[in-house]
Amino acid sequence: MPENAPVNVDGLAWAAARGMGALAEKMGVEFTEFSVERCVATMPVEGNTQPVGLLHGGAYVVLGESLGSMAANLHAGPGRLAVGVDINATHTRSATSGVVTGVCTPVHLGRTVTVHEVVVTDDQGRRCSTIRITNHVRRIE
Repeated sequence: MPENAPVNVDGLAWAAARGMGALAEKMGVEFTEFSVERCVATMPVEGNTQPVGLLHGGAYVVLGESLGSMAANLHAGPGRLAVGVDINATHTRSATSGVVTGVCTPVHLGRTVTVHEVVVTDDQGRRCSTIRITNHVRRIE
C-alpha cells in the first residue's frame, strides 16, 4: 500500500463526503459497504433499461466504474488520485426488474496501478456482469 494510504478510515463516510459523481447519482447507485478490501453498491433496474426492458449494458459499466474508481481512490490515499485507464465488461445474464448489486474486490493494489473486479448480481444472486477496471494512481500536483 502507498505510504500515505488511509489507515482505519470509515469508508462509507469517506465515500459520502467525496460523492460518487452526478451520473452514478442519477442512476440511483448507493454504496452499502466500502473499504479497500471490498466495496458494495446497489442500483435499481428501473430507469436504467434499454428500450426492450433489459438493464442497459452501459449501466452495468457505470456501476462497475463507480465502485472500482472509488475503491482505487480510497487505496491511493491523501495527495494521490486514481484515474481509470481501462475497463471491460462481460454480460452473462439480463436483469429486468428489482435491484442489481455490485461487489468490488481488488485483484492488484500497487503504488501506481490498481486492478479491481466487480461482480454484478440480480435479486436472486445470479451473476449478470463481470467488470474489470484498471486505474493509474498518481500524485496530485
